[in-house]
Amino acid sequence: MTRFSTTGATIRRAGVCVAASAWALAACLASAADASALRTRLVLAAEPAGAVSITAAKQKLTTTPQPVVVAGRIGARGMEPFVDGKASFSLVEIPTDDHAAKPGHDADGCPFCKKRNANSPLAAVRFLGDDGKEIPVDARTLFGVKKGQDVVVRGTAIFDPKLGIPVIQVTADGIHVRPAAR
Repeated sequence: MTRFSTTGATIRRAGVCVAASAWALAACLASAADASALRTRLVLAAEPAGAVSITAAKQKLTTTPQPVVVAGRIGARGMEPFVDGKASFSLVEIPTDDHAAKPGHDADGCPFCKKRNANSPLAAVRFLGDDGKEIPVDARTLFGVKKGQDVVVRGTAIFDPKLGIPVIQVTADGIHVRPAAR
C-alpha cells in the first residue's frame, strides 16, 4: 500500500510537470505569434516620406506631442541603446560625412564622431501596445535590429528643453530598417 501511495504521488507530480510544461509551451507559442503579429503591424516595408534628422525634429518639437518621421542610427554614445525585454531603443544622428560611412566604422570609438555628437540630440524611441504600456518584447528580437543600424521611425514626439540632456521622446507606431550601405 505504501508503495502504491508513493507511486500515485509520483504520478501526480509527473502529471503536474507535464501540465506545466504544456502551459509553458503554449505560452511560448502564443508569445511568438503575438511577436509575429506585432512585427507585421509595426515594420514598414517602405520608408515613410518626410524623414528628418534628430536635430531637425528637435527644432520643431515642443512639449505637446506632434507627428514625426525621424531617421537615426541605433546607438547611445557609449551606452547600451536597447532596453532589455522592451520594444525601446535610442537613436543618434546619422553621420553625414564619408569617413563614417566606411564598413566597420565605430562612432563610439571615433574621436571625430565623439566631438561632433557631444552636443547633438538623442531620440528615445518606444513602441506601445494596445494597453498603453511598452511592448514587452526586446526590440532586437521584435524588429531584427542591432546597434549601428540606420532606421526611420514614425510616430509622435515631444522635446522638453528643461531636461538635462537634449533628447526627443518618440512614441513610435512604425519602423523601417534601412538597407546596409555597401
